[in-house]
Amino acid sequence: MTTDGEASQVAIVLGTRPEIIKCAPLIKECDRRDVNCLLVHTGQHYSDDLDQVFFDQLELPAPDYNLEIGSRSHGEQTGRMLEGIEDILEKHAPDVVLVQGDTNSVLAGALAAAKSNVPVGHVEAGLRSFDRDMPEEVNRVVTDHISDYLFPPTKETKGYLERESVDGRIVVTGNTIVDSLYEYRELAAEKSDILAELGVEEDEFYLLTAHRAENVDDRDNFARLLEGVSRFARETDREVVYPIHPRAQSRLDEFDLSVPEEIRTVEPLDFLDFLRAESAAALAFTDSGGVQEETCILGTPCVTLRYSTERPETAYVGANCLAGLDPDDVVEAGSTMLGKPAGWDVPFGDGRAAERILDTLAAGTEPDATEVPT
Repeated sequence: MTTDGEASQVAIVLGTRPEIIKCAPLIKECDRRDVNCLLVHTGQHYSDDLDQVFFDQLELPAPDYNLEIGSRSHGEQTGRMLEGIEDILEKHAPDVVLVQGDTNSVLAGALAAAKSNVPVGHVEAGLRSFDRDMPEEVNRVVTDHISDYLFPPTKETKGYLERESVDGRIVVTGNTIVDSLYEYRELAAEKSDILAELGVEEDEFYLLTAHRAENVDDRDNFARLLEGVSRFARETDREVVYPIHPRAQSRLDEFDLSVPEEIRTVEPLDFLDFLRAESAAALAFTDSGGVQEETCILGTPCVTLRYSTERPETAYVGANCLAGLDPDDVVEAGSTMLGKPAGWDVPFGDGRAAERILDTLAAGTEPDATEVPT
């Protein structure tokens, strides 16, 4: 720490495009405070073109390091990240390492820091799906238990940490995705031409994202997911736009699984285009935790194609319905959510999460008033 309490160097470890979006407010807040930010990209998402577009659109500096790990088994990927991050931390000795979320990059960053005796701050701490079959659940639980600073987005997630008797300072900050969406949603509406490019009108199409291993790596699950979404689209006479992840596309090819005609697959979208599509869709179908948050913030009703969620707040406020994969249940959930007025409260804060996180790091372990007001 410097004499004024600010960390002299904050290392941020990220590796996926959602992490770039959610860490962007932290990177900009460091810059605003003249805090040296060491940016380490693991390369977990391995499309250089898409990564660069995200950094450009968010007006972020290039990473100081890119480990270019790419797609591997969980063990090999995490191990290689751990080795590379540890070398960087040994060279730079930052005051704190920040990780965000629940990916292998998060686990590796937190482990490398903890073993190097560098304090760890976990942004978006305390999320729980209570499904240990999900690798993300293992990552987030382990990361929480080795972190020195825990930044849960809501009171609910803080409660999970307290019930687990997690060590470290816990401060409810809100979620940095609110910071990002509040900053960029108007820019997306102004700059993005994605609706014209796709030939769709606002509120006249559905958006689909599906990428989780339990859904796309199992042929029957993937087929049921597509059947339920396509049946609802057919019954309501709308088209579904599915920006498909390369991994999901490879599973379709491997399974020789055809996509129903109501669903149009397109290439992955950049940040501003996807933000515009989320805002304009009549309904979103997803297995992504991030999309559950984003649609809740943007006022787009959501149907979650899973049997559990680590974002229950979205359901509590009425923005999201948990459907699972049974086609009948997907159709019923779609009927429940379609046309629902977006009058719900946003449960993830007021867009000042990054500010509170940096305030907390400056204060160290001493109590202060940085939490989201109740």
